[in-house]
Amino acid sequence: MMRISACVVLALVTSACAQFPEVDNATPPGAEVAAYPDLVPLDPLIDEVAATQTDIPESEAQLEARVASLQARANALRGSVLGSSDRRRLEESLQ
Repeated sequence: MMRISACVVLALVTSACAQFPEVDNATPPGAEVAAYPDLVPLDPLIDEVAATQTDIPESEAQLEARVASLQARANALRGSVLGSSDRRRLEESLQ
């Protein structure tokens, strides 16, 4: 437990020595005098998003079909790579 505590303290002390970039100069020139963006009502935006949403049951059926397909592929890959004659030949060459 003491070793873990020492490692954590060392990591914290080391990270405290890191140099950080200048944040003051991160603002692009002209941003201080730029106009504020227009405020718009949210209702039209919400309606637009609601109109473009996908049908959840259809998407769920597609996802379930994809899961089944991927599981079938995974099961096919779990089989033996070598045939019995190849395995026997390999075992004989290793002895």
